Amino acid sequence: MLTVGFGTRSRNLKPWMIAVLIVLSLTVVAVTIGLLVHFLVFDQKKEYYHGSFKILDPQINNNFGQSNTYQLKDLRETTENLVSQNNASGRDFVYSLKMYLSFLCHSPEEDGVKVDVIMVFQFPSTEQRAVREKKIQSILNQKIRNLRALPINASSVQVNAMSSSTGELTVQASCGKRVVPLNVNRIASGVIAPKAAWPWQASLQYDNIHQCGATLISNTWLVTAAHCFQKYKNPHQWTVSFGTKINPPLMKRNVRRFIIHEKYRSAAREYDIAVVQVSSRVTFSDDIRRICLPEASASFQPNLTVYITGFGALYYGGESQNDLREARVKIISDDVCKQPQVYGNDIKPGMFCAGYREGIYDACRGDSGGPLVTRDLKDTWYLIGIVSWGDNCGQKDKPGVYTQVTYYRNWIASKTGI
Repeated sequence: MLTVGFGTRSRNLKPWMIAVLIVLSLTVVAVTIGLLVHFLVFDQKKEYYHGSFKILDPQINNNFGQSNTYQLKDLRETTENLVSQNNASGRDFVYSLKMYLSFLCHSPEEDGVKVDVIMVFQFPSTEQRAVREKKIQSILNQKIRNLRALPINASSVQVNAMSSSTGELTVQASCGKRVVPLNVNRIASGVIAPKAAWPWQASLQYDNIHQCGATLISNTWLVTAAHCFQKYKNPHQWTVSFGTKINPPLMKRNVRRFIIHEKYRSAAREYDIAVVQVSSRVTFSDDIRRICLPEASASFQPNLTVYITGFGALYYGGESQNDLREARVKIISDDVCKQPQVYGNDIKPGMFCAGYREGIYDACRGDSGGPLVTRDLKDTWYLIGIVSWGDNCGQKDKPGVYTQVTYYRNWIASKTGI
């Protein structure tokens, strides 16, 4: 009856009135769809959750940090896989529950190891917090049940919401993550790095003049080359600046002390590594973050693509640059690097070469102490080399020589606790 009634009335409307009604109806439909899309897709807020569970096995605690039953590296890879698979689980829930970042840590306890997971999710703002926490608990429980290789106590699984400020600070403090996508297409003499591209890069300055590069490994410690301090030995005249420009810096810190490897001798170029402690903690942000350190047992094969960054000169005899530059190079095998026409017997244990035999692409004066980095399949970045020495800059058969971080990994830990 309503349909017939509407039809009878419509016959009395003028054409322009019908057109207006149609336009109004379409407008209402469009606005309704737009609001639904906005609230269900775009109006998703970022929320942080702390999850934890316990792996019950005394062997893990007893051998923690040793190459026995459960190596630290193996444990970390297992727990990372656990969380990274949550992305697929999210598809099963309403509004495509999405986790796009995770951070992990673990600590030994009397009866095993406690694993902590920081998860970042995006939810529709209309969904209740209790419902969200239940979904996350379900995800974590499901993935833990699939880890049959590890003796995990399912009853120990806990999930708690974190404040946005605490969660954001925790994520920012995670190592080896950058917010800028990798896009190093050109490598001839290096190109200027985008803002926040290499957030662990630092500039070591003596009397506010750039001398060397350095790499942030915690909120108080950096790694650099020992030879940077060969001439200037008073730590109170050194400062560290952060950011992709030396002037103006994003942040600056005074140096509290630096520790040079005890066996370093400039003539031999061996043991070219030092750690630097700043006087006050660094505040992490998207632009300033620490890099991950590899395990001492890690290995990196020849021809692996790696990246060097620095404020150094663009050519031999040139001056340091105000803008950070980046370049893509390759690891060169020891067999090649130790050939007589390259560096021969000058390559000692704890050193390796990177670059190209034809030259051109290389570190130079002012890049010393800076990072050579690579990333894993999870897009986490690791410091594997420290700019150390080389003949000239970018010459044929004279690639850059780098201090091998894995070789000195235990030394770094002994001095910094990292």
